[in-house]
Amino acid sequence: MRGVTPRGHWWVLACVLTVFLLALFLATSVLHGVGSAGTTQSQGPDDLVPGAVAGGGPVVDARGGAPVGSAVRPGTVALTFDDGPDPAWTPEVLRVLAAKQVPATFFVIGEHVAEQPDLVRAELAAGHEVGLHTFTHADLSAAPVWQVQLELAASRAVLAGATGRSTTLLRPPYSSTPDAVSNRDWQAVRRTAALGYLTVLSTQDSLDWEAGRAEDIVSQAVPPQGQGAVVLMHDGGGDRSRTVAALGRYIDTLKERGYRFTTLTEAVGLPPQTAPAPRLDRWYGAALIALLQGAVAVPTATAWLLAAVAVLTAGRLLLLAAAAAAHRRRTAGRARPDPGLPVSVVVPAYNEQETIVACVRALLAGGCPDIDVVVVDDGSGDGTAAAARTVADPRVRVLTQPNRGKPAALNAGVAHAAHDLILMVDADTVLAPGAVARLIADFADPSVGAVAGNTKVANRTGLLPLWQHLEYVMSFGLERRLFDLLGASPTVPGAIGAFRRQALESCGGISADTLAEDTDIAMALCRAGWRVVYRSDAHAATHVPTTVRALWHQRYRWAYGTLQSVWKHRRAVKEPGAAGRLGRRTLPYLVLFQLVLPLAAPAVDAAALYGLAFRTTTAPVYTWAAFSLAQLALAAYALRQDRESLRHLWLVPLQQTLYRAALCLVTAHALVSAALGAGPQWQNPTTAPAEPPAVPAAV
Repeated sequence: MRGVTPRGHWWVLACVLTVFLLALFLATSVLHGVGSAGTTQSQGPDDLVPGAVAGGGPVVDARGGAPVGSAVRPGTVALTFDDGPDPAWTPEVLRVLAAKQVPATFFVIGEHVAEQPDLVRAELAAGHEVGLHTFTHADLSAAPVWQVQLELAASRAVLAGATGRSTTLLRPPYSSTPDAVSNRDWQAVRRTAALGYLTVLSTQDSLDWEAGRAEDIVSQAVPPQGQGAVVLMHDGGGDRSRTVAALGRYIDTLKERGYRFTTLTEAVGLPPQTAPAPRLDRWYGAALIALLQGAVAVPTATAWLLAAVAVLTAGRLLLLAAAAAAHRRRTAGRARPDPGLPVSVVVPAYNEQETIVACVRALLAGGCPDIDVVVVDDGSGDGTAAAARTVADPRVRVLTQPNRGKPAALNAGVAHAAHDLILMVDADTVLAPGAVARLIADFADPSVGAVAGNTKVANRTGLLPLWQHLEYVMSFGLERRLFDLLGASPTVPGAIGAFRRQALESCGGISADTLAEDTDIAMALCRAGWRVVYRSDAHAATHVPTTVRALWHQRYRWAYGTLQSVWKHRRAVKEPGAAGRLGRRTLPYLVLFQLVLPLAAPAVDAAALYGLAFRTTTAPVYTWAAFSLAQLALAAYALRQDRESLRHLWLVPLQQTLYRAALCLVTAHALVSAALGAGPQWQNPTTAPAEPPAVPAAV
């Protein structure tokens, strides 16, 4: 094989997962980052606070030389609302204000503006004033300089994107009255003043953020007789039903006492502090709003994805278990093996010097006297052909050819095979005694075109081979039983598979169109009207990769080849008979469980890890535990079905995390490579073969 995959696929996958995690972070911040706000910060030392601030008015201007605190005019009240806009409570507050014909000033949180831009526009359209309350309700007195700058820049941007306006009014979260300003608060005032902002405090805190009655809110917000006031209330950050209930009563009470309600800037005698935003700020803000609104949809989509994955995985486990039981009952009376039937064995070999002798000798000792073994050395660079010739037996022939890839080697072997029943075996595979006779027994049915055997892992030493051993028994073995029941097996494994020569010829032999020639030929046989069946009692032990690199290379070829084969035979969905069963039963299963589900798994895993790290949800933990138990049960059942030991069951939870995650990345690798228009292919060192069929990105 020659790899022509560009490195871009890793960047695509990394970018997708990064964007997904960023969206989760933004959504978590938007949905859970802002709670009920109040003056919960301790005051601390205040010896550095100027007297003009501590004893001055609630609007502090420190942008020039000496700070100035603007006081509210007597008999004037400026209603201010923090922590909005909120889809439940802001409209209620606006309704009361409109009914009482009272203007107010809303200090909005940037995240909420991005979620509810229409509400901010409604506030301005009703004649109210808007100021900033940071982006995430951050404590500016404790935040580093870079965070303060980022909070205000993002808040200014989303306000510009939502309304086309900018403002210099800023109310720091957790702020209170001027006499409560501490040294840290004063430092924050100076930092924000350097960025061009007026700091807005309050003179009357309604304490509506505390649990209390509407009457308590009214009494706490009433200023001393005749004095002006900046009243702090909230239209977001929690249940504001008591605020809404108190607001109308409060306005009526103060109007009866002769107070006048106005906006904040008018109350302290300042000119309006809003202005048209620069065009760049409006564009940037609109893009930021779109990003945040998209991010907010991610947790819901992720929850649906997790639910879909859970349902599909549970359904698959139940389906495989039921199919295994049904297959065992159906195949109990299968055709008895006849070791006397003549059979040819084709063994393609490429650099298999170490394993070819054991493979050939096992075939000769398998109990079939009329056997013909054709070893095809496909341009090996070692002594594969010489090793095969050391098996001194007239039933063994060794052919050599320049390297043309496995399909060409198989076709060459079939052309030289002496019999009509042809067994194809990989050179690193050792067949169990009697396996050949069991495979060819099913050809007594003239409708059978191919028989798939049961592949076992030979080298079960080390964690990686043991994981593959469990996979071969749990996944491959159970799925082949299911496909056999469906009447459309999509794969005849290269390690052990038997074919009728007539069936092969009807499909034009082994095709090099895909990298999964064993899947391609099985699908072609189904479409040609032949039955492809599975023989679970015909065992073959094959060597599996022992390094991550080798496993990745193998599974990448399998995944890409499966993708090619599904695309090549996609028209089977419209065809009748065995082809229709392949197209309408098997192909959807392959697409769903071998392509789509593995592609969704990294996103689900990332969401689960994110939820655990930030403690946003415990659902993934319970889901993982439930499916680990289900996988354990299925593994035990599958091992018993194949008469295997249960001593490796303890590896199943690890297999379902580390090993499964790696295979999911392999599938994503193959899909992204296909989308980018490049992938591996069988390669002749001297003559490049035809390109494999293109796989559109939509697949």
